Amino acid sequence: MKPVSAEVRRKQRVRTRIRKTANGRLRLSVHRSGQHIYAQVIDDKQGVTVAAASTAEKDVRAKVKNGSTVEGAKMVGSLVAERAKKAKIDEVVFDRGQFLFHGRIKALAEAAREAGLKF
Repeated sequence: MKPVSAEVRRKQRVRTRIRKTANGRLRLSVHRSGQHIYAQVIDDKQGVTVAAASTAEKDVRAKVKNGSTVEGAKMVGSLVAERAKKAKIDEVVFDRGQFLFHGRIKALAEAAREAGLKF
């Protein structure tokens, strides 16, 4: 049997806790790579992504010099919140995944809150 990495265990632990306390709310999932940051609002009951944004998108790349910065994360946070509002979603539960709530992840969350998402 293949051993499971610490990152995978941490991600599963966070996601399990979120699903237990979500009470039917959608999940704002965040992924951070070396060059980009991605965010998507997911409906786990239907298995559908309702809204998404990332620094890899063409219009975001034009505005942000580098996708791996706090400024890029702030832009993605406000953009995903705006798209979620268009889909009539006000409340979500934040899924940081395997990442600490610090730096780019924190900047994305704060920008999404400022744009009107509640979590």
